[in-house]
Amino acid sequence: MTAAPAETRSYPDLVVPRPRIPKPRRRGVSVALRTLGPLALLGGWWLASATGVLSPDVLASPATVADAARELWADGQLTDALRVSLTRAVLGLAFGLATGLLLGVVTGFSRLGEELLDSPLQLLRALPFLSLVPLFMVWFGIGESARVVLIAVATTFPMYVSTAGGVRNVDRRLLEAMRTFGLGGWRLVREVVLPGALPSLLAGFRLSMTLSVIALIAAEEINSTSGIGYLMTQAQSFSRTDILSVCVLVYGLLGLAADLLARGAERLLMPWRAKGAAR
Repeated sequence: MTAAPAETRSYPDLVVPRPRIPKPRRRGVSVALRTLGPLALLGGWWLASATGVLSPDVLASPATVADAARELWADGQLTDALRVSLTRAVLGLAFGLATGLLLGVVTGFSRLGEELLDSPLQLLRALPFLSLVPLFMVWFGIGESARVVLIAVATTFPMYVSTAGGVRNVDRRLLEAMRTFGLGGWRLVREVVLPGALPSLLAGFRLSMTLSVIALIAAEEINSTSGIGYLMTQAQSFSRTDILSVCVLVYGLLGLAADLLARGAERLLMPWRAKGAAR
């Protein structure tokens, strides 16, 4: 038995600290816990449909929704709609991320850029992007341009705010030291500023990825003739709750895939954070 320290013997009311060190949770256990919630929702949905508590006119049963999904997939409607919607989301997200990153670096790294650009950008950020839909329809018509631009606008500002904040928080002493060694301009931004702001950049990337799916849903309400939104409009006209459920689930899976992609980028670029977060 280990003897108590002298300080503890002198002060018997003191308790020897025993720090609790959390053990890493097995990956299989973590995955199982994460799937419990969706499985519980699916079980409740199936039970409510099987017992008649949930009317098919309100929401189709899981089996009916699965049959509708197979039907849409077999005749190519779902694959075509998914391809169109993904193209819109990816194009809009790419423009939004690039614009937000550029503006965030300019305003965060340059005092002149902040004074000239930050105020109007903050004013535009305060506008709900859904309120811009009628204006974009006037400017760009009802074609693909309006939808892509709407997604780009929605995803620009999360990236901009996160990038600007991350760049401003880079250690100024480090920047001055690198300037002393002759590093400046784009090389300083690329080799010091962006790596130093990486956590904020990835946070903005994750927010923009998730918001791109929300903006996609709104964009596809602009008189779409293709895409998941068009399938929803057609299903609504015929009160097909099974197809509506398929479309909602597809949107949900797109959002989940976007979040998983952002998490994967975080683990790849910042592996130390994933290890530190292990429980």
